[in-house]
Amino acid sequence: MRHEIDRLIFTPDDVDLARSPLRRGLALGETFVLGAFNPGLAVLPSGNLLMMVRVAEGLCEPVTGQVIRAIRWTPERDYHLVERPLAGVDVSDPRAFRLTGQANPLVGLTSLSWLLPVELSPDGLSVVAVHYDRAIGPRVGWQEYGVEDPRISRIGQTWYMTACCISADRQSTGLYTSANGLDWDLGGMVLDHQNKDMLLFEGLIDGAFWALTRPLGGLYFAYPPDSDWRGGPSINLARSPDALHWKPVETGGIRPRRNSLASEKVGGGAQPVLTSDGWLVLYHGVEGGGPVGTYRTFWALLDAADPTRIRRLEDQVAVLEPNPALTEPLRDRMYLDGVTFTTGLADGGDHWIALSGEADLVCRVTHIPKSVFR
Repeated sequence: MRHEIDRLIFTPDDVDLARSPLRRGLALGETFVLGAFNPGLAVLPSGNLLMMVRVAEGLCEPVTGQVIRAIRWTPERDYHLVERPLAGVDVSDPRAFRLTGQANPLVGLTSLSWLLPVELSPDGLSVVAVHYDRAIGPRVGWQEYGVEDPRISRIGQTWYMTACCISADRQSTGLYTSANGLDWDLGGMVLDHQNKDMLLFEGLIDGAFWALTRPLGGLYFAYPPDSDWRGGPSINLARSPDALHWKPVETGGIRPRRNSLASEKVGGGAQPVLTSDGWLVLYHGVEGGGPVGTYRTFWALLDAADPTRIRRLEDQVAVLEPNPALTEPLRDRMYLDGVTFTTGLADGGDHWIALSGEADLVCRVTHIPKSVFR
């Protein structure tokens, strides 16, 4: 589905690495922006939009001599390099290197991600300010290899932001809160190992917080052969009294469906927003093929009082899909095709303002008419 207003709003070339938080560390050598993408989105008190961009900053020369280097943060040493013998390492993926011959799958990152607040005009079409002084990097040990993929929801007078936090101990979800949408406090870890794509509903339901979650694993059990559903990564629900302590909801959720464009896996995208028809959920669905498949944005409506009830599910026609024309000027920087990953939504009146990560490289803004969701 094509939309009249659909363009790139922020790219790697828009990041001033001289102001990166990594400059606080030891001499890291020359770095570059592997991607500026997957932005969280919120409306600020001024009416401007806050786009929280994931900046993946990597070493220009991660391999030197017979070692491969990665960037790590610790409270004792701030940002520094970790070297590993190149022998026994697979470096075919520019985003990560894989250790071979291990009992368990082990990887390292060729970049470290941090979060950059970018203030946009109310329509989301121009950059007002880039707040390097409010950039968010690792603050605790369980973020030693970076902070990724922020998602923001405003509930009452507080902004809540989840982010994936990477360390050798675990891949967890951290929760940040803000009283103004710009200055963020880390509240702690709220979900444990490899539970990604956590998005808080923008409002309480019977006094409780609700969230979409997406636990990952190395093994999934099959549905019966006559089922409409396929096993694999899927969207679950969780509930909390305080946004810190979460209990899984035992029913409901969105699953990959056979013979759809989202047959391989699904996961949360933009924060669920309440409409007159229920909770509007824009989520990503993956169709098989190629190195990572094709990522598109689909939508669902969940019941306003009971989000376990799916009132409508649209996984045959994508709301957004990869648009190669947008990234063609950056073709020499691309390492991935076929990925649109919608991560934020704001009310624009007769349309929704959607922010997406495109090709794990850039930020894309699209105005989607509300009539699409009728």
